[in-house]
Amino acid sequence: MKSSLDPVDYAVISQAFLSIAAEAGAKLVRSACSTIVREARDCAAALLDRDGQVVAQSELIPIQLGSVGPTMQACLAHHPVDTLEPGDFFINNDPYSGGQHLQDVFIYVPMFWHGEIIGFTGTVAHHVDLGGASAGIATSATDVYQEGLIFPPGRYSYQRDWNGGNLERFLRSNIRVPVQTLGDFNAQFAACHVGCSRVLELVEKHGADTVTASMRAFIDYSERRTRAAVSAVPDGVYQGEDAVDDDGIHPDPLPVRATVTVVGDSMTVDFEGSAPQVQRNINAPLASTCSAALCCLKSVLTGPDIPFNAGASRPFTISAPSGSLLNPTHPAPVRARMEPSYRVFGAVMRALAKAVPERVIANGFDTTFATAISHRGADGFKVLLEVTGGGFGASRGNDGCDAIAGPLGNCSNTPIEVIELEFDFLRPIEYALLPDSGGAGETRGGCGQVRGYEVLCDDTRFAMYTDRMKLAPQGQFGGRPGARVRVFVRRGDETIELESKAALDLQRGDIIMLCSGGGGGYGDPKHRSRALINHDVAQGLVSESAMLEDYGRA
Repeated sequence: MKSSLDPVDYAVISQAFLSIAAEAGAKLVRSACSTIVREARDCAAALLDRDGQVVAQSELIPIQLGSVGPTMQACLAHHPVDTLEPGDFFINNDPYSGGQHLQDVFIYVPMFWHGEIIGFTGTVAHHVDLGGASAGIATSATDVYQEGLIFPPGRYSYQRDWNGGNLERFLRSNIRVPVQTLGDFNAQFAACHVGCSRVLELVEKHGADTVTASMRAFIDYSERRTRAAVSAVPDGVYQGEDAVDDDGIHPDPLPVRATVTVVGDSMTVDFEGSAPQVQRNINAPLASTCSAALCCLKSVLTGPDIPFNAGASRPFTISAPSGSLLNPTHPAPVRARMEPSYRVFGAVMRALAKAVPERVIANGFDTTFATAISHRGADGFKVLLEVTGGGFGASRGNDGCDAIAGPLGNCSNTPIEVIELEFDFLRPIEYALLPDSGGAGETRGGCGQVRGYEVLCDDTRFAMYTDRMKLAPQGQFGGRPGARVRVFVRRGDETIELESKAALDLQRGDIIMLCSGGGGGYGDPKHRSRALINHDVAQGLVSESAMLEDYGRA
């Protein structure tokens, strides 16, 4: 922190940055139209300085937040900050220009004070539909063009290009659910303008120089704290590995290998040896790979009191070979990039287990279990897009959480009441925890869940991508694996088992069952206390037969 910056002013302003980012995120959620944003909260908001460095961000979707800075930098490379005018905004969703997948659209609005830009507010939201080959999820896409509209890093005017302007009209003409998609875009703009207004209130009170100096100091603070955390890790080279089930075409698993090297207060993570890029949509752009690795490093090495801004990433250098699953070349499809991203998280976690074993967790379900159920009726398309959570991995001293979003996603569930209200072509019939799905251990992995729907209309389409159907979440230090995912459709007396990357036309009367996986256990099951075992059985989380098999005790 510079000596010219009053420490009291800095303390007040830096905490205001966090509050403003949180308020912008809340505005985005509460203004949205789609269930994936309004209910599941698949979105994020952030404050950035004049140079496009993240200062503070809302605590919503971790994987998105790691890309806010790089996606902004791509915009500034095409449109330098001094060329912007009041009313301008940036938009970018290009996976090969800092973005992740096309459905995550980033919008940035500059903050002007007496003609000068002092920073930006940025938002990102996952959009239910952006065109492409099918509603919700294009499971068979072989290139990025089939996955939806691409917004390259671009500069637009809100007054001219939105609000009935050409950009809004163009978007409306290329999507199936304009009310949901355009409503969520408007929510992003609203959140950006709230963030700008709050920062400008700080500027009016404290002065532009003090606020911008506080931005720099806050970023530097995160860097100092993070470097101190890295310094506490023993120097050395540590390796870890995880794998994606398959690519949806071939049966072979896709390895993800991480080599973590610690030298002083710096750390490198290299993914040399990971699988090459594939034909289907489970490639992860480099931005997703970096975000996933950073999320793991931040969660293991530091506490929640260290802001996750641009400074927190400075001690880390992350790389993946070009043309690999974790850094594909254009125009590889990337819609399901979260599956290898979670394996990045898992591989880095397994490497860190060799350096700081007391701070890691076992593999959880750690999968984006994304499903889209769509129907076109007299009023147009309706698309229920959901991300179903599973069991969290156990840690030293704590059982894994049950039926919760993975560490990169953090999505809330869509309430049954909302589904019944908004989607009249299906009916929820089951929503429950899955007993015996958490891996046994001294601490137990979290349980998965089941969600079941009855289809009420013909011409309903189901599409999904998930993982952990073949390779179960592994435990740590003697803990047992968690259960694997299962998806099937009951059609009369027939049961149709679906693979992890699949699409199916549904008929009236079909029952579709979504069964997520559990988390891995931590430590030898024989060390689990009798009281905890009895509690699990009493709560219905573990059956008596599984208790005997896993723990050898009645």
